[in-house]
Amino acid sequence: MKIALVNGDGIGREVIPQAVRVLDHYAPDTEYFEVEIGYGKWEKCGIGCDDRDIESLREADSILFGAITTPPDPNYKSVMLKIRKELDLYANLRPVHGEGFNIMVVRENSEGLYSGIEEMGEERSTTLRVVTSKASERIARCACKILLKDFKNGTLTIGNKANVMKSDVLFRDTCIRVADEMGVPYRTAYIDALTFDAIHNPQKYDVIVTTNLFGDILSDALGHLVGGLGMLPSANIGEEHSVFEPVHGSAPDIAGKGIANPIAAIRSAGMLLEHNGIRCHDEIEDAIKNVISSGMRTPDLGGTADTISFCDALINKLE
Repeated sequence: MKIALVNGDGIGREVIPQAVRVLDHYAPDTEYFEVEIGYGKWEKCGIGCDDRDIESLREADSILFGAITTPPDPNYKSVMLKIRKELDLYANLRPVHGEGFNIMVVRENSEGLYSGIEEMGEERSTTLRVVTSKASERIARCACKILLKDFKNGTLTIGNKANVMKSDVLFRDTCIRVADEMGVPYRTAYIDALTFDAIHNPQKYDVIVTTNLFGDILSDALGHLVGGLGMLPSANIGEEHSVFEPVHGSAPDIAGKGIANPIAAIRSAGMLLEHNGIRCHDEIEDAIKNVISSGMRTPDLGGTADTISFCDALINKLE
C-alpha cells in the first residue's frame, strides 16, 4: 500500500505522525511519501497546493491528510476544495458514534455552497450554490449503499431546506427517487430541525445524506455528542482516489504544545485501512475506549495527557 502523507499546518503536524503509528501496526509494509501542502507552503511560495502536488497525490492508494490553516486573505485559495475537485472526491463520510447510537453523515462534497464560484465586491459579494441532478444522484446512491451494507433495518434521512431553497427541491427529490429505486426506507427532514433533533435523539438516526454546507455544519454539531471535533474522523471518497482527515482544524492556539487530541486522526487512519481492505475498526475503537476509561485523556477531554503519551497507551492496547 502506498500512502501520501500531508501533515498540513498547526496540530496536523502533531497528530498525523501518531496516526501513522496505527497504520504501521496494521500494515507494516506500507510505503509513505510526504507532500507539503497548506498555509505553510503558501507563506513560502505563494501557493498552498500546486499542480505538481495534485499529481503526487494521484500516485497514492490513499491519502492521510492533516489540518490546514485558512487565513483571512482573499488571495488564498482553499486547498481542500482544490483537492476535492481535482481528485473528484464527491462523497464526504463523517461517522459519529457513541453509547446507543451510530450515525453516518454522507455529505455531497463537490458542489453546493462550496462550489468555489464566487465574486467579491465592496458593496456585495456572492457565492453561487450549485445543485445538479448528477451529483445528487451519485451521493444518494453512495448513502443508500452504506445503509444497505452497514445499517441493517436502518432508515435513510434526507436533510434539506426545500421549503426555502428551490435548489434543495432537486436534491431532495433526486434522493427520494434513488432510495425508491434501491428499496431503501427513507424520510425527509429540514436541516435545522434535523440538527436539533439528532443532537437530542441521536439513536433515531442511521445514515443522513445532505448537501455540502449542511453536511459540514451538521456533522460538526454532532461532535457535541462525543466530546468535540477532536474525536471526529472523515473520509473523502471518489471513484479512484480517497483522502482521510480529522474533522478538526489546525488549532494554532495549541499548536506546538504537544497536547492535541490524536483520536480523530487515528480514527481517520482506521477508515483508511478499512477502505483498503484491512479490518481494524472494532479493535481501534475498543483501544480508544480502554485508554479513555483508564483516565488518560488529553486536555480537551478534561485530562492532562499529551499527544504522544495517549498514542503510546493506545498502541500498547492494540499490541
